[in-house]
Amino acid sequence: MTAGTRLRAALAELVPPAGVVRVISVSNLAKTTAHGIIMSVSVLYFTGSLGLAAAQVGLALTIGALAGMVVAVPAGHAADLLGPRNATVIALCALGVTACGYAFVGSFAWLTVTACLVLMGESATDASRGTLVAAVVPPEDRVRAWSYFRSIANIGVSAGAVLGGVGLYLDSRTGYVVLLLLAGVLFAVAGLCYLRVPSVEPVAQPAGGPRLRVLRDRPYAVFALINAVLIMNGPLLTVALPLWIARRTAAPSSLFSALLVLNTVCVVLLQVRVSKGAEKPDGGAKSLRRAGFVLAVTCGLYAFAAGLPVWAAVVVLVSGALAHVLGEMLHSAGAWSLAYGLAPDHAQGQYQGLFGMSTQLGSTVAPFAVTVLIIGGGAPGWLVFGAVMLLAGLAAPAVVRWAGATAADRAAVAAAPATDN
Repeated sequence: MTAGTRLRAALAELVPPAGVVRVISVSNLAKTTAHGIIMSVSVLYFTGSLGLAAAQVGLALTIGALAGMVVAVPAGHAADLLGPRNATVIALCALGVTACGYAFVGSFAWLTVTACLVLMGESATDASRGTLVAAVVPPEDRVRAWSYFRSIANIGVSAGAVLGGVGLYLDSRTGYVVLLLLAGVLFAVAGLCYLRVPSVEPVAQPAGGPRLRVLRDRPYAVFALINAVLIMNGPLLTVALPLWIARRTAAPSSLFSALLVLNTVCVVLLQVRVSKGAEKPDGGAKSLRRAGFVLAVTCGLYAFAAGLPVWAAVVVLVSGALAHVLGEMLHSAGAWSLAYGLAPDHAQGQYQGLFGMSTQLGSTVAPFAVTVLIIGGGAPGWLVFGAVMLLAGLAAPAVVRWAGATAADRAAVAAAPATDN
């Protein structure tokens, strides 16, 4: 095989296959572009143009995140009962309408209500979409499909950030309003894309079983906790690392931007390849175990960068960033595998809801935790996070074995008469 042929084959691997996966990928491109816009301009718009205090904005978004977590499982259960395709279309279109509300925020109360509606819509969208993927993508192809979605997501967020950067450069209230309305429209477009996905009938529910079976599934709950811990690697990159570089290392602060670009490019080019082998729960558990180890090494490298001369700090931080993105991709592949592989077909919605809630929980807690432990505690804080990541990854194979050993018992629970649920 010639070098040109290998290059063409590698590039072809980056393009989602025709059919459902490509349609969902296009939808995800629109959705994540909207995310990129909101992430890049919303806080400065609220604090600069509208004059809200940064603490008010942070509190409103935290309340919204909590509201999103509360509705995650019920929204997924609704997708099980109503059919995931239609539930996804409705959730994304509703998200588009509520996201437009950001453009017209005029007070802390208004911002809080809007944030709650938007983040509840996000939770409903994620649970419904996860259920739809379970219904229209064969089990052996789901991890690969999500690898495409994540690669596309990095492109979308970057495109949205570029658009947001234009708004930040112009720095006008009108420009911010137009961009936030554009984000709402893109969410709605992402929802309408799903009309090209075949409609899916609800899966028959076991007679007499508990409505929210996921709340009784202890192995899945422990997996969700593992995911909440490992998902914290994101804020380690976006919150802790830039402050660490600026305050505790001799490396230039501008290095952080280069490390973000490096992360994005690696995910776009390598996520599909790194995910190979994680299609079944056993493979997913191994992927999570490797992720825990690699992320622990990452934390050690970041800690080691403190006190080194400039050139050495740069080399160590780049090495840490490369390890970080590998751990991030391994975690994603393993989490997708177990999120589906440990869930029963008739209840994928509520299980994807709990999986999404664990992701939101880790992402919400992590900024505060990394600020206290790492920025306040220095290198030992990195080592604490590394140890926690390692332990979480090591626990994953045992959780999969536990789920397999108790499968019959959990099936009996599913068939038991409902009482308090």
